[in-house]
Amino acid sequence: MPRIELKTIINAEKSIVFDLSRSIDLHKISTKHTNEEAIAGKTKGLIGLNEWVTWRAKHLGFYQELTSKITEFEYPNYFADEMAKGAFKSFKHEHYFSKIDGGTQMTDVFNYASPFGLLGSLVDKIFLKNYMKKLLLKRNAIVKEFAETGKWKEIL
Repeated sequence: MPRIELKTIINAEKSIVFDLSRSIDLHKISTKHTNEEAIAGKTKGLIGLNEWVTWRAKHLGFYQELTSKITEFEYPNYFADEMAKGAFKSFKHEHYFSKIDGGTQMTDVFNYASPFGLLGSLVDKIFLKNYMKKLLLKRNAIVKEFAETGKWKEIL
């Protein structure tokens, strides 16, 4: 099962970074390049425990739908979202937030399983893991930008 772990230092309060990370509206901004839309469930605002959202986006040349649910939630330290339905065999995205000097360390742990057995494993090695990492890095850069510049007030 592939695992991506990213640490991002953000010069902002932990609660702001936490809320931006669970904002449906900010997620839409960070995935504008994939035409991502929230089409069912929680489609705007802040998503919380046991809430779900279905996203429709264009990835790798195809429109896909993915439903994820917030399965764990400890404000403002941690939350996890897991795929309920979609192209992956499974995924769990854990979000950790810790206070550090001058701000917040945001840690993403993304574990996923691709469908199609050995073929899926090959696709992971060739490009999917790197593709997913780039999506997460882009998302984290947007969270950082909004948290550090005060743009967060437009979202929260």
